[in-house]
Amino acid sequence: MAYWLFKSEPSTWSWDQQVARGDAGEEWDGVRNYQARNFMREMKTGDRGFFYHSQKEKSVVGIVEVITEAHPDSTTEDARWECVDIKAIAPLTRPVSLDEIKQDPALADMVLVRNSRLSVQPVSAEEYRRICAMGGVSDA
Repeated sequence: MAYWLFKSEPSTWSWDQQVARGDAGEEWDGVRNYQARNFMREMKTGDRGFFYHSQKEKSVVGIVEVITEAHPDSTTEDARWECVDIKAIAPLTRPVSLDEIKQDPALADMVLVRNSRLSVQPVSAEEYRRICAMGGVSDA
C-alpha cells in the first residue's frame, strides 16, 4: 500500500463535502500539474491518503482511500489530464497543522515541508504513521 496527501481549499472542496459523498467517493478532478497527475497515475485502489485543508487552515484533517485508479478527468476534454476517485475513511481526532509537521524532525523530509504547493503528493509509510499518531488515530 502506498500513501498520499490530497490538498484542497476548504472553500472549493472541504472534508465535510468529501465525507458527505460516502462510499461513492468523489473524483479528485481539476488537477493541472503534471507531477501531481503523474502521482495519481501511480495510485492503486486501496491506497490511503491524507485530506489536507490548504489556505487558512493548513492542516491534515482526515484520511481517505483511493477507490478508482487513474481515469480521464471529467472536467476537461484534454486527454492529458487524469484523476482518481477517493472516499473519506475517518477524520483525525485532532487536525495536524503544517506548523506542527514542520516542527517535527521526523517529518523534515516530507514533500509537504519541502514543496507545500504541490496539490497531490506522496507520503512515506513512516510519515503516515507519525501524522496519524499526532492526529490521535491509529492507522485507519
